[in-house]
Amino acid sequence: MKIAIIVDKFPSLSETFIVNQIIGLIDRGNEVNIYATPPDNTSKIHPKVANYHLLNHTYYQPKIHQNYFLRFLKGIKLIIGNFHINPLVILRSLNFFNYGKRAVSLRLLYSVIPLLKAPTYDIIHCQFGTLALEGMILRNIGAIKGKLITSFRGYDISWFVQENGENVYESLFAQGDFFLTNCEFFKTKAIKLGCDANKIVVHGSGIDCIHFPFKERYPHADSKIRIATTGRLIEKKGIEYAILAVAQVSELYQNIEYNIIGDGELKEHFQQLIQSLNIADKVKLLGWKTQPEIVAILDQTDIFVAPSVTAKDGNQDAPVNTLKEAMIMGLPVIATTHGGIPELVQDGISGFLVPERNANAIAEKLIYLIEHPQIWSTMGYSGHSYVQSHYDMNKLNDELVQIYRQVITDDLPLQKSALAPAITV
Repeated sequence: MKIAIIVDKFPSLSETFIVNQIIGLIDRGNEVNIYATPPDNTSKIHPKVANYHLLNHTYYQPKIHQNYFLRFLKGIKLIIGNFHINPLVILRSLNFFNYGKRAVSLRLLYSVIPLLKAPTYDIIHCQFGTLALEGMILRNIGAIKGKLITSFRGYDISWFVQENGENVYESLFAQGDFFLTNCEFFKTKAIKLGCDANKIVVHGSGIDCIHFPFKERYPHADSKIRIATTGRLIEKKGIEYAILAVAQVSELYQNIEYNIIGDGELKEHFQQLIQSLNIADKVKLLGWKTQPEIVAILDQTDIFVAPSVTAKDGNQDAPVNTLKEAMIMGLPVIATTHGGIPELVQDGISGFLVPERNANAIAEKLIYLIEHPQIWSTMGYSGHSYVQSHYDMNKLNDELVQIYRQVITDDLPLQKSALAPAITV
């Protein structure tokens, strides 16, 4: 199959699941092109991006100036330099009667530039609902051709809907060929918003299990308790509550260390919080790390915390991949009863679920795990087994190829029972 993947910034360290999906499609003999905007930082990229030469198959739209006058001047150059390639598509991209602000702002013009020589695709896969709205227009004006599949992954089916109204995807649900969500929680939401229940299935976000080696967890010889969280430093990840919990626990147990892997807009706030709680010797903000660096840190970790919350703007999480990575490596986990996370963590079996925004509850479970290290390995085995059964990248990529083929042949309705291998999440 010829497949177009439409993403935002590529490559992005926080979206390894997209890289895993792309290389899975390539490994299965498909031709994949990526349409994206350039990343802000390329100092750290996933090794597979280089190994598979993915940047050679990535087409970036021109950078859009914030200054409208400069954007307009550059737009004129783009029109002059590219009009001969596909004049009809360029003219349609400027049709403000049909496309309003997208056309007037020239954003639609900039979006079509990398597509002017695009082949006809079997599948156009938009990795978030917000991008699918753009993909739908690009298909409507003839810039790209193929069956349109949309993956809803989190903010696009939570915050974006709250921000723009429950009808924001009405046209996409009518025109899109098929829809995927990464958990039942978001599938239910999409159907309530108007998606045809026969045109949507849950397709989990997979991880490459082989790169996250399992290890039984026992107390270290130095008696230090090592705790970790991986995630962007944004409100939705709830990391503030884990910091507050660790501060409580440190009053009883001085031998704890909390490593936070990631970066984001709340970094300075967290630094100030850590200083105010006098736990700078125990809590470290490590910044972004590559996958091998994350694996090395988790290998020496005892307990993983994923304290996701519903942000004030409505943003919610699916079963997060960072949590899957910790579980496949055998770590007991503490997570929240939030979004799709209860579909991943079995309370009391592979870890503990606590209410959102409850530092006391996180502290209570941390203390319990510290005082009962004999259950670490049991919980770790349970989590490892569950992730391996439900979120293995190879199984999910086999499933994705089958979904594509059935969409191409219009073999609907498409339900989990019709897929092989069947994966229930």
